[in-house]
Amino acid sequence: QVQLVESGGGLVQAGGSLRLSCAASGRTFSIYAVGWFRQAPGKEREFVAAISWSSGATARADSVKGRFTISRDSAKNTVYLQMNSLKPEDTAVYYCAAGRSFAFDYRRYDDWGQGTQVTVSS
Repeated sequence: QVQLVESGGGLVQAGGSLRLSCAASGRTFSIYAVGWFRQAPGKEREFVAAISWSSGATARADSVKGRFTISRDSAKNTVYLQMNSLKPEDTAVYYCAAGRSFAFDYRRYDDWGQGTQVTVSS
């Protein structure tokens, strides 16, 4: 099992920036990809971005392209989500997840963090 701890959420004005961190521990050798997902009240959990644990290949949802960047620090077993030009519609609880495949579907991920709240005010 992999343990994941997110941090870096908070309240920010529209147009501002935040950087989320996802620190992994435990059986990190079993990770193939780490994804970021978000869930707003009353909405389904949606894909934001993902990164291959070994190669660093990335993917992002169309809604965040040009604004969000996913990266990793292998030495620290940490994945980051840099969020710029934030919009009120980005408000959600953000989760990171580890999986054994590179996928956009949250159901393909096995281990999840507790989530961190991001609130963007207009």
